[in-house]
Amino acid sequence: MLVLAADTSLPILSVALIDDEHLVAAVAMEGRGSRNEKLLPAIDWMLAENGVDRASLDLLAVTRGPGSFTGVRIGLATMQGLAMALTRPVCTMSTHEAVAYGEPGIVSVIDDAGRGELYVSSFDDGRETAAPHLGPRPDGRVIELAQFMQHDNVALRCARRALAIERSGEGAQHRDVTPIYVRLAEAEAKLQQKQNA
Repeated sequence: MLVLAADTSLPILSVALIDDEHLVAAVAMEGRGSRNEKLLPAIDWMLAENGVDRASLDLLAVTRGPGSFTGVRIGLATMQGLAMALTRPVCTMSTHEAVAYGEPGIVSVIDDAGRGELYVSSFDDGRETAAPHLGPRPDGRVIELAQFMQHDNVALRCARRALAIERSGEGAQHRDVTPIYVRLAEAEAKLQQKQNA
């Protein structure tokens, strides 16, 4: 199964292509502020470099956040558009679920949510036990996304998790393309404060 995956929720944009368990290609680049200009060219370059036609893709996978509000929307819209154009399924998951894939035992994934807060989620053998939420730094083993991005490819983890989901027959439960924001955008929060004042 040929799986194309993308993550645009984090400051490092990543795309990956796997053929079953085998890595075909993975790319990561600074994505802040210009994800919409980088994502499709990165995908097209990666496919062309490896002689892969879009029509041969079997599955598209993408993260839903939490992370950059704009980034999440760009990734979801792009991958959903490709999936529709190719009439292929799209497999979605939280950014934290992608990162936790393949991690044994109990682990928490955390990321800077701004405003002095953290996005936190928990997993047991890669299965989500607490969905992304705002919270304090948890005890126990923790994966910090800022560090993870420096040495691992989030889209590659997303592709491998998506392959496992499809093979387990759980794909239909992972078609939701609703962004995971956890909290309101700053502009929405200010609007809500005005309305409640």
